[in-house]
Amino acid sequence: MSNKMVAMILAGGKGTRLKALTAKVAKPAVSYGGKYRIIDFPLSNCANSGIRDVGVLTQYESSELNQYVGNGEKWGLNGVRSSAVVLSPKQTEEGSSWYRGTADAIYENLDWLERMDPDYVLILSGDHIYSCTYNEMLKKHIDSKADCTISVFPVPWEEASRFGILVTDKKDNIVQFQEKPKKPISNLASMGIYIFNYKILRDYLIADAKTDSDHDFGKNIIPNMMKDHRKMVAYTYHGYWKDVGTVSSLHQANMDLLKNGANGLDIYSIFGPNKILSEDMHSTPQFIGPKAEVKDSLINQGAQIFGKVNHCVVSDDVVVEEGAVCINDVLMPGAVIRKGAKVENAIIGPNTLIEENAEVNLEHDDIELVVNRKAARL
Repeated sequence: MSNKMVAMILAGGKGTRLKALTAKVAKPAVSYGGKYRIIDFPLSNCANSGIRDVGVLTQYESSELNQYVGNGEKWGLNGVRSSAVVLSPKQTEEGSSWYRGTADAIYENLDWLERMDPDYVLILSGDHIYSCTYNEMLKKHIDSKADCTISVFPVPWEEASRFGILVTDKKDNIVQFQEKPKKPISNLASMGIYIFNYKILRDYLIADAKTDSDHDFGKNIIPNMMKDHRKMVAYTYHGYWKDVGTVSSLHQANMDLLKNGANGLDIYSIFGPNKILSEDMHSTPQFIGPKAEVKDSLINQGAQIFGKVNHCVVSDDVVVEEGAVCINDVLMPGAVIRKGAKVENAIIGPNTLIEENAEVNLEHDDIELVVNRKAARL
Protein backbone atom coordinates (compact mmCIF):
# COMPACT_ATOMS: atom_id res chain seq x y z
CA MET A 1 0.00 0.00 0.00
CA SER A 2 1.29 3.42 -0.90
CA ASN A 3 -0.39 4.97 2.14
CA LYS A 4 0.72 3.44 5.41
CA MET A 5 -2.06 1.73 7.33
CA VAL A 6 -1.54 -0.28 10.49
CA ALA A 7 -4.09 -2.68 11.94
CA MET A 8 -5.23 -3.06 15.54
CA ILE A 9 -7.06 -6.31 16.32
CA LEU A 10 -9.28 -6.24 19.42
CA ALA A 11 -8.77 -9.74 20.82
CA GLY A 12 -9.36 -9.29 24.55
CA GLY A 13 -13.04 -10.14 24.87
CA LYS A 14 -14.21 -12.56 27.55
CA GLY A 15 -16.57 -14.49 25.26
CA THR A 16 -18.98 -15.49 28.02
CA ARG A 17 -21.67 -16.61 25.55
CA LEU A 18 -19.34 -19.38 24.38
CA LYS A 19 -19.60 -20.74 27.91
CA ALA A 20 -17.03 -23.34 28.92
CA LEU A 21 -15.14 -23.05 25.61
CA THR A 22 -13.75 -19.71 26.80
CA ALA A 23 -13.40 -20.48 30.51
CA LYS A 24 -9.62 -20.79 30.17
CA VAL A 25 -8.91 -19.44 26.69
CA ALA A 26 -9.60 -16.14 24.91
CA LYS A 27 -12.37 -16.31 22.32
CA PRO A 28 -10.08 -15.51 19.34
CA ALA A 29 -8.02 -18.60 20.24
CA VAL A 30 -11.03 -20.96 19.98
CA SER A 31 -10.72 -23.68 17.32
CA TYR A 32 -12.70 -23.42 14.11
CA GLY A 33 -13.07 -25.29 10.85
CA GLY A 34 -11.00 -28.33 11.74
CA LYS A 35 -7.62 -26.63 11.29
CA TYR A 36 -7.96 -22.98 12.30
CA ARG A 37 -8.42 -20.65 15.23
CA ILE A 38 -10.70 -17.64 14.96
CA ILE A 39 -7.77 -15.19 15.17
CA ASP A 40 -6.35 -16.70 11.94
CA PHE A 41 -8.96 -14.80 9.93
CA PRO A 42 -8.21 -11.15 10.77
CA LEU A 43 -4.47 -11.86 10.80
CA SER A 44 -4.59 -13.58 7.40
CA ASN A 45 -6.79 -10.81 6.01
CA CYS A 46 -4.21 -8.25 7.12
CA ALA A 47 -1.35 -10.20 5.56
CA ASN A 48 -3.30 -10.65 2.31
CA SER A 49 -3.97 -6.90 2.25
CA GLY A 50 -0.30 -6.02 2.40
CA ILE A 51 -0.60 -4.56 5.90
CA ARG A 52 2.81 -4.99 7.44
CA ASP A 53 2.30 -3.86 11.04
CA VAL A 54 -0.40 -5.42 13.20
CA GLY A 55 -1.09 -4.93 16.90
CA VAL A 56 -3.07 -7.70 18.63
CA LEU A 57 -4.68 -6.38 21.81
CA THR A 58 -5.16 -9.22 24.28
CA GLN A 59 -6.49 -9.30 27.81
CA TYR A 60 -8.74 -12.08 29.16
CA GLU A 61 -7.08 -15.53 29.54
CA SER A 62 -4.50 -14.41 27.02
CA SER A 63 -1.61 -16.84 27.61
CA GLU A 64 -2.58 -19.36 24.93
CA LEU A 65 -3.51 -16.63 22.46
CA ASN A 66 -0.26 -14.75 23.07
CA GLN A 67 1.73 -17.93 22.48
CA TYR A 68 -0.22 -18.72 19.32
CA VAL A 69 0.25 -15.29 17.77
CA GLY A 70 3.93 -15.28 18.72
CA ASN A 71 5.93 -13.04 16.41
CA GLY A 72 3.49 -13.30 13.50
CA GLU A 73 5.57 -15.85 11.57
CA LYS A 74 2.54 -18.00 10.64
CA TRP A 75 1.11 -15.09 8.66
CA GLY A 76 4.38 -13.74 7.24
CA LEU A 77 4.36 -10.79 9.64
CA ASN A 78 7.80 -11.31 11.14
CA GLY A 79 9.99 -9.82 8.44
CA VAL A 80 12.41 -6.92 8.46
CA ARG A 81 9.65 -4.53 7.39
CA SER A 82 6.70 -6.21 9.06
CA SER A 83 5.60 -7.15 12.56
CA ALA A 84 2.79 -8.60 14.62
CA VAL A 85 2.94 -7.38 18.21
CA VAL A 86 0.89 -8.61 21.16
CA LEU A 87 -0.26 -5.61 23.20
CA SER A 88 -1.48 -6.45 26.70
CA PRO A 89 -2.68 -4.04 29.43
CA LYS A 90 0.30 -2.19 30.86
CA GLN A 91 1.73 -2.45 34.35
CA THR A 92 2.36 1.02 35.81
CA GLU A 93 3.42 2.47 39.15
CA GLU A 94 -0.26 2.69 40.05
CA GLY A 95 -0.71 -1.00 39.26
CA SER A 96 -2.37 -2.71 36.32
CA SER A 97 -5.94 -2.51 35.07
CA TRP A 98 -7.90 -4.08 32.26
CA TYR A 99 -8.92 -2.08 29.22
CA ARG A 100 -12.10 -0.21 30.05
CA GLY A 101 -13.57 -0.65 26.57
CA THR A 102 -12.69 -1.04 22.90
CA ALA A 103 -11.72 2.61 22.52
CA ASP A 104 -9.69 2.59 25.74
CA ALA A 105 -7.74 -0.42 24.45
CA ILE A 106 -6.56 1.64 21.49
CA TYR A 107 -5.98 4.74 23.63
CA GLU A 108 -3.73 2.80 26.00
CA ASN A 109 -1.56 1.83 23.04
CA LEU A 110 -1.23 5.24 21.41
CA ASP A 111 2.48 5.16 22.23
CA TRP A 112 2.89 2.14 19.95
CA LEU A 113 0.85 3.80 17.22
CA GLU A 114 2.94 6.94 17.51
CA ARG A 115 6.05 4.88 16.83
CA MET A 116 4.39 3.34 13.78
CA ASP A 117 3.44 6.84 12.53
CA PRO A 118 0.57 5.64 10.28
CA ASP A 119 -1.64 7.66 7.97
CA TYR A 120 -4.57 5.35 8.67
CA VAL A 121 -5.55 2.91 11.40
CA LEU A 122 -7.66 -0.19 10.70
CA ILE A 123 -9.61 -1.40 13.75
CA LEU A 124 -10.72 -5.05 13.66
CA SER A 125 -12.54 -7.51 15.89
CA GLY A 126 -10.67 -10.70 16.68
CA ASP A 127 -13.73 -12.95 16.77
CA HIS A 128 -15.35 -12.79 13.32
CA ILE A 129 -15.13 -15.34 10.51
CA TYR A 130 -14.63 -13.84 7.04
CA SER A 131 -12.04 -13.84 4.27
CA CYS A 132 -11.20 -10.63 2.38
CA THR A 133 -8.67 -7.91 1.78
CA TYR A 134 -9.10 -4.36 3.04
CA ASN A 135 -7.63 -2.65 -0.03
CA GLU A 136 -10.93 -1.64 -1.64
CA MET A 137 -12.19 -0.29 1.67
CA LEU A 138 -9.07 1.84 2.06
CA LYS A 139 -9.39 3.10 -1.52
CA LYS A 140 -12.97 4.18 -0.85
CA HIS A 141 -11.87 5.86 2.38
CA ILE A 142 -9.20 7.86 0.55
CA ASP A 143 -11.28 8.66 -2.55
CA SER A 144 -14.23 9.91 -0.47
CA LYS A 145 -11.94 11.97 1.79
CA ALA A 146 -13.57 10.33 4.80
CA ASP A 147 -12.51 10.77 8.40
CA CYS A 148 -13.87 7.31 9.20
CA THR A 149 -15.08 4.45 7.01
CA ILE A 150 -17.14 1.63 8.51
CA SER A 151 -17.59 -1.74 6.83
CA VAL A 152 -21.23 -2.82 6.86
CA PHE A 153 -23.05 -6.05 6.12
CA PRO A 154 -26.80 -6.43 5.39
CA VAL A 155 -28.27 -8.71 8.07
CA PRO A 156 -31.79 -10.19 8.39
CA TRP A 157 -34.13 -7.61 9.90
CA GLU A 158 -34.95 -9.88 12.82
CA GLU A 159 -31.27 -9.89 13.82
CA ALA A 160 -30.60 -6.16 13.33
CA SER A 161 -31.13 -5.28 17.01
CA ARG A 162 -28.01 -7.32 17.90
CA PHE A 163 -25.71 -4.95 15.99
CA GLY A 164 -24.69 -1.35 15.60
CA ILE A 165 -26.92 -0.18 12.73
CA LEU A 166 -26.05 2.45 10.13
CA VAL A 167 -28.34 4.56 7.95
CA THR A 168 -26.77 5.91 4.76
CA ASP A 169 -27.68 8.24 1.90
CA LYS A 170 -27.31 7.46 -1.83
CA LYS A 171 -23.60 8.30 -1.72
CA ASP A 172 -22.92 5.95 1.22
CA ASN A 173 -22.48 8.81 3.66
CA ILE A 174 -23.52 7.71 7.14
CA VAL A 175 -26.37 9.92 8.29
CA GLN A 176 -27.43 8.03 11.42
CA PHE A 177 -25.97 5.43 13.77
CA GLN A 178 -27.92 3.21 16.20
CA GLU A 179 -26.09 1.04 18.73
CA LYS A 180 -28.07 -2.22 19.11
CA PRO A 181 -31.47 -0.52 18.67
CA LYS A 182 -34.69 -2.14 19.89
CA LYS A 183 -36.45 -0.81 16.78
CA PRO A 184 -33.86 -0.64 13.98
CA ILE A 185 -34.59 1.57 10.98
CA SER A 186 -31.98 -0.11 8.78
CA ASN A 187 -30.45 -3.56 8.42
CA LEU A 188 -26.94 -2.37 7.57
CA ALA A 189 -24.93 -3.77 10.46
CA SER A 190 -21.53 -2.50 11.45
CA MET A 191 -18.98 -5.30 11.11
CA GLY A 192 -16.75 -3.73 13.73
CA ILE A 193 -14.26 -2.90 10.95
CA TYR A 194 -13.20 0.75 10.93
CA ILE A 195 -10.64 2.79 9.03
CA PHE A 196 -9.74 6.11 10.67
CA ASN A 197 -7.41 8.90 9.73
CA TYR A 198 -4.94 8.36 12.53
CA LYS A 199 -4.55 11.92 13.81
CA ILE A 200 -8.32 12.42 13.95
CA LEU A 201 -8.79 9.12 15.79
CA ARG A 202 -6.03 10.05 18.24
CA ASP A 203 -7.76 13.32 19.10
CA TYR A 204 -11.10 11.60 19.79
CA LEU A 205 -9.47 8.88 21.90
CA ILE A 206 -7.63 11.43 24.04
CA ALA A 207 -10.81 13.44 24.55
CA ASP A 208 -12.84 10.32 25.40
CA ALA A 209 -10.26 9.15 27.95
CA LYS A 210 -10.95 12.26 30.03
CA THR A 211 -14.65 11.41 30.40
CA ASP A 212 -16.59 8.77 32.34
CA SER A 213 -17.99 7.21 29.17
CA ASP A 214 -18.02 3.50 28.25
CA HIS A 215 -14.86 4.17 26.21
CA ASP A 216 -16.40 2.20 23.35
CA PHE A 217 -16.27 2.78 19.59
CA GLY A 218 -19.95 2.00 19.00
CA LYS A 219 -21.27 3.83 22.05
CA ASN A 220 -18.90 6.81 22.18
CA ILE A 221 -16.32 7.42 19.46
CA ILE A 222 -18.59 6.92 16.43
CA PRO A 223 -21.53 8.92 17.94
CA ASN A 224 -19.17 11.74 18.94
CA MET A 225 -17.79 11.94 15.42
CA MET A 226 -21.35 11.97 14.08
CA LYS A 227 -22.24 14.86 16.40
CA ASP A 228 -19.24 16.79 15.09
CA HIS A 229 -20.39 16.20 11.49
CA ARG A 230 -17.25 14.35 10.57
CA LYS A 231 -17.16 12.74 7.12
CA MET A 232 -18.40 9.18 7.83
CA VAL A 233 -18.70 6.68 4.98
CA ALA A 234 -20.05 3.12 4.76
CA TYR A 235 -18.32 0.37 2.79
CA THR A 236 -20.63 -2.55 2.00
CA TYR A 237 -19.09 -6.01 2.26
CA HIS A 238 -20.66 -8.71 0.06
CA GLY A 239 -18.80 -11.88 1.06
CA TYR A 240 -19.30 -14.38 3.87
CA TRP A 241 -19.22 -12.94 7.39
CA LYS A 242 -20.14 -14.52 10.72
CA ASP A 243 -20.05 -13.19 14.26
CA VAL A 244 -19.30 -16.33 16.29
CA GLY A 245 -20.27 -14.98 19.68
CA THR A 246 -22.54 -17.85 20.73
CA VAL A 247 -22.35 -21.64 20.78
CA SER A 248 -25.03 -21.93 18.09
CA SER A 249 -23.39 -19.34 15.80
CA LEU A 250 -20.00 -21.06 16.16
CA HIS A 251 -21.62 -24.37 15.27
CA GLN A 252 -23.39 -22.82 12.28
CA ALA A 253 -20.19 -21.18 11.04
CA ASN A 254 -18.54 -24.60 11.03
CA MET A 255 -21.50 -26.19 9.24
CA ASP A 256 -21.34 -23.42 6.62
CA LEU A 257 -18.01 -24.89 5.50
CA LEU A 258 -19.90 -27.93 4.22
CA LYS A 259 -21.97 -25.89 1.75
CA ASN A 260 -19.28 -25.95 -0.96
CA GLY A 261 -19.31 -22.20 -1.42
CA ALA A 262 -23.11 -21.78 -1.63
CA ASN A 263 -23.71 -19.21 1.13
CA GLY A 264 -20.73 -20.73 2.87
CA LEU A 265 -17.04 -19.94 3.17
CA ASP A 266 -14.52 -21.65 0.92
CA ILE A 267 -11.28 -21.42 2.90
CA TYR A 268 -9.76 -24.70 1.77
CA SER A 269 -8.24 -23.49 -1.47
CA ILE A 270 -4.52 -22.91 -0.98
CA PHE A 271 -4.49 -20.53 -3.94
CA GLY A 272 -5.91 -17.06 -4.46
CA PRO A 273 -5.43 -13.73 -2.69
CA ASN A 274 -7.57 -14.51 0.35
CA LYS A 275 -6.06 -17.76 1.64
CA ILE A 276 -6.32 -18.29 5.40
CA LEU A 277 -3.07 -19.20 7.12
CA SER A 278 -2.79 -21.11 10.38
CA GLU A 279 -0.43 -23.06 12.58
CA ASP A 280 -1.66 -26.27 10.90
CA MET A 281 1.64 -28.14 10.92
CA HIS A 282 0.25 -31.66 11.45
CA SER A 283 2.35 -34.10 9.42
CA THR A 284 0.19 -37.19 10.01
CA PRO A 285 -2.55 -37.73 7.41
CA GLN A 286 -6.14 -38.60 8.26
CA PHE A 287 -6.87 -42.29 8.77
CA ILE A 288 -10.24 -43.68 7.72
CA GLY A 289 -10.70 -47.22 9.00
CA PRO A 290 -11.94 -50.09 6.81
CA LYS A 291 -15.37 -50.13 8.52
CA ALA A 292 -15.73 -46.36 8.82
CA GLU A 293 -18.54 -44.43 7.10
CA VAL A 294 -17.80 -40.79 6.30
CA LYS A 295 -20.34 -38.59 4.53
CA ASP A 296 -20.47 -34.84 3.82
CA SER A 297 -17.71 -34.02 6.33
CA LEU A 298 -14.39 -32.26 6.67
CA ILE A 299 -11.71 -34.42 8.27
CA ASN A 300 -8.44 -32.73 9.18
CA GLN A 301 -4.98 -34.27 9.31
CA GLY A 302 -4.25 -36.49 12.28
CA ALA A 303 -7.87 -37.56 12.83
CA GLN A 304 -8.67 -41.27 13.09
CA ILE A 305 -12.16 -42.34 12.01
CA PHE A 306 -13.35 -45.89 12.66
CA GLY A 307 -17.08 -45.21 13.19
CA LYS A 308 -19.80 -43.25 11.36
CA VAL A 309 -19.34 -39.53 10.70
CA ASN A 310 -22.08 -37.62 8.87
CA HIS A 311 -22.12 -33.84 8.25
CA CYS A 312 -19.34 -33.08 10.73
CA VAL A 313 -16.26 -30.86 10.98
CA VAL A 314 -13.47 -32.94 12.52
CA SER A 315 -10.23 -31.44 13.83
CA ASP A 316 -6.75 -32.90 14.20
CA ASP A 317 -6.08 -35.71 16.69
CA VAL A 318 -9.77 -36.59 16.98
CA VAL A 319 -10.62 -40.28 17.42
CA VAL A 320 -14.03 -41.72 16.54
CA GLU A 321 -14.01 -45.36 17.57
CA GLU A 322 -15.73 -48.22 15.76
CA GLY A 323 -19.46 -48.30 16.56
CA ALA A 324 -19.58 -44.58 17.44
CA VAL A 325 -21.94 -42.33 15.48
CA CYS A 326 -21.43 -38.56 14.97
CA ILE A 327 -24.05 -36.47 13.14
CA ASN A 328 -24.01 -32.70 12.58
CA ASP A 329 -21.15 -32.16 15.02
CA VAL A 330 -18.04 -30.05 15.50
CA LEU A 331 -15.29 -32.21 16.99
CA MET A 332 -12.47 -29.99 18.25
CA PRO A 333 -8.79 -31.03 18.51
CA GLY A 334 -8.11 -34.12 20.59
CA ALA A 335 -11.75 -35.11 21.16
CA VAL A 336 -12.35 -38.86 21.62
CA ILE A 337 -15.69 -40.52 20.88
CA ARG A 338 -15.73 -44.02 22.37
CA LYS A 339 -17.41 -47.03 20.77
CA GLY A 340 -21.19 -47.16 20.94
CA ALA A 341 -21.49 -43.43 21.69
CA LYS A 342 -23.92 -41.33 19.68
CA VAL A 343 -23.23 -37.60 19.33
CA GLU A 344 -25.65 -35.39 17.39
CA ASN A 345 -26.03 -31.60 17.06
CA ALA A 346 -23.07 -30.85 19.32
CA ILE A 347 -19.75 -29.13 19.74
CA ILE A 348 -17.28 -31.40 21.51
CA GLY A 349 -14.53 -29.27 23.03
CA PRO A 350 -10.77 -29.83 22.78
CA ASN A 351 -9.43 -33.01 24.42
CA THR A 352 -12.91 -34.01 25.58
CA LEU A 353 -13.95 -37.63 26.11
CA ILE A 354 -17.39 -38.95 25.22
CA GLU A 355 -17.70 -42.19 27.14
CA GLU A 356 -18.60 -45.60 25.72
CA ASN A 357 -22.32 -45.88 24.80
CA ALA A 358 -22.98 -42.28 25.93
CA GLU A 359 -25.57 -40.16 24.09
CA VAL A 360 -25.23 -36.44 23.38
CA ASN A 361 -28.30 -35.23 21.55
CA LEU A 362 -30.64 -32.29 21.98
CA GLU A 363 -34.12 -32.78 20.56
CA HIS A 364 -34.74 -29.06 19.92
CA ASP A 365 -32.87 -26.51 17.78
CA ASP A 366 -30.15 -25.69 20.31
CA ILE A 367 -26.62 -27.07 20.18
CA GLU A 368 -25.12 -29.16 22.95
CA LEU A 369 -21.68 -28.15 24.18
CA VAL A 370 -19.53 -30.73 25.94
CA VAL A 371 -16.09 -29.84 27.36
CA ASN A 372 -13.75 -30.61 30.23
CA ARG A 373 -13.96 -34.39 30.18
CA LYS A 374 -10.35 -35.41 29.86
CA ALA A 375 -9.76 -37.73 26.91
CA ALA A 376 -7.37 -40.64 27.03
CA ARG A 377 -5.79 -41.55 23.70
CA LEU A 378 -6.11 -44.90 21.97
